[in-house]
Amino acid sequence: MTATAPEKKRNVLPERSEIDPRDRWDLSDLYEDEAGWEKDFAALEAMIPELASWRGRLGESAEGLRTFFDLDVRADRLFGKLHTWAGRKSDEDLSNSHYRGLLERVRNLHTRLAEATAFVRPELMAIDDERMARWLQSETLAPYRFQLEKILRYKPHTLTEGEERLLAMSGDMAQAPFEAFGQLNNADLRFGFIETPEGEVEITHASYGSFLTRPERPLRKAFFERYYAGYEAHKHTLAATLAGGVKRNVFYAKARRFPSARAAALFGNNVPEAVYDNLIAAVHEKLPALYRYYALRKRVLGLDELHFYDVMVPLVPDLECHYRYEEAVELVARAVQPLGAEYVQTLREGLLGGWVDRYENRGKRSGAYSSGCYDSRPYILMNYRGDNLNDVYTLAHEAGHSMHSWYSRRAQPPQYAGYSIFVAEVASTFNEELLTHHLLEAESDPRMRAYVVNRAIDDIRSTLFRQVMFAEFEHRIHERAERGEPLSLADLQTHYHEILERYYGEGFALDPQLDLECLRIPHFYFNFYVFQYATGL
Repeated sequence: MTATAPEKKRNVLPERSEIDPRDRWDLSDLYEDEAGWEKDFAALEAMIPELASWRGRLGESAEGLRTFFDLDVRADRLFGKLHTWAGRKSDEDLSNSHYRGLLERVRNLHTRLAEATAFVRPELMAIDDERMARWLQSETLAPYRFQLEKILRYKPHTLTEGEERLLAMSGDMAQAPFEAFGQLNNADLRFGFIETPEGEVEITHASYGSFLTRPERPLRKAFFERYYAGYEAHKHTLAATLAGGVKRNVFYAKARRFPSARAAALFGNNVPEAVYDNLIAAVHEKLPALYRYYALRKRVLGLDELHFYDVMVPLVPDLECHYRYEEAVELVARAVQPLGAEYVQTLREGLLGGWVDRYENRGKRSGAYSSGCYDSRPYILMNYRGDNLNDVYTLAHEAGHSMHSWYSRRAQPPQYAGYSIFVAEVASTFNEELLTHHLLEAESDPRMRAYVVNRAIDDIRSTLFRQVMFAEFEHRIHERAERGEPLSLADLQTHYHEILERYYGEGFALDPQLDLECLRIPHFYFNFYVFQYATGL
């Protein structure tokens, strides 16, 4: 009789249906079922003729303009509910074509709304300056004064009604690069499996941080190479989607008479381009400090060469850190106590009671974010693993966004409850800093304290230096597109490699796979977003 080898454990991603409902976000405050969504969809669709009926009438009186804005806010609130529900359902499993279809329908409806109201800005700009000044001082338009002032800033960049309508019609089409990237990156891309001491594990986006912080260097290296092999197999497609996103930004900037795509992106928040340039220059000046940190890493880890798969592993060895989700919530709640009892109670109840979609499942959108609308609770997408402190910090970060939104929606009317991205990252990053301070105050173990300090340094590396590196690359490829120069795969990799050399220094071993990193960053599709992580910190 021959003995059979024990069957190896194989860790695979669960399907969405296998996730405990208690671990999912609760969307019922928006709609109990799809029938409710369809009812609101029909109601918003029916508002299009009413909104369009105001064409040619906005300049008649302040009272009429107030009526139109009240109607527009109601339409915007309805759209927010529809888009939030369909978007969150779609992100649960990007391979689910039904919810993708609902999301496409509501985006198409938004395009139709934009077409129907394309007259608004041209008509507002046509109102005599003296009359508009009087209206802005009236009590009738007081609730919309700041909104009107922001709109009027765009006077040099507002086109004719026909041109505005054409730009509005292009809205759905302009989403194609990001949508294609999202489908490939989250639904279609497969990285295979990797052998670990615990058994065979499927490589996923959510396991990226877990593997690159493991102490076994051969395992980190194998994961890094296998992960980037997935992008290597689709690099031409990914280069095309990134180039398409850049060209979209350049097109809209030119259409609105901005000198550059970056100028157009920064105009909305009234941020001078000098802020962007000074940020990059200031980080360049401090790169020697980063090089010294890499040298320290190399020495402490006892390595002949420092590779990218060595930059995330803690410098304090053999320190096991695992946090169940509930433990992470409690840790974050204790950390934010300086913000007050109401803040802590709301945050704890939300993180445990329906705000968060906690764990990874097949097809789920990667990464983490905070979302929602004026009429909903905050929603946080996580792909929580708890293998180290990074997931706890991510939860603290997204909870900062959610609490910012929670308070803003209670303190402001719908037209002012939103906030610019330029300040959005302050609330989230502040929560991370509170968590660091709490851990340092609560921990007496010197090794754990060293671990937290190391993690704080790595946060500066990743949130300041790394995001500015991304920002520099983003600016460079937009400039190339504006000069009519190509953005082929080879061009993107060449320019990214040059920037990698600057930010990692001569003592760093740059693996060829790292040249593909620029193809996997979702924020490159968000139009000059990443620099705001650095300014937020």
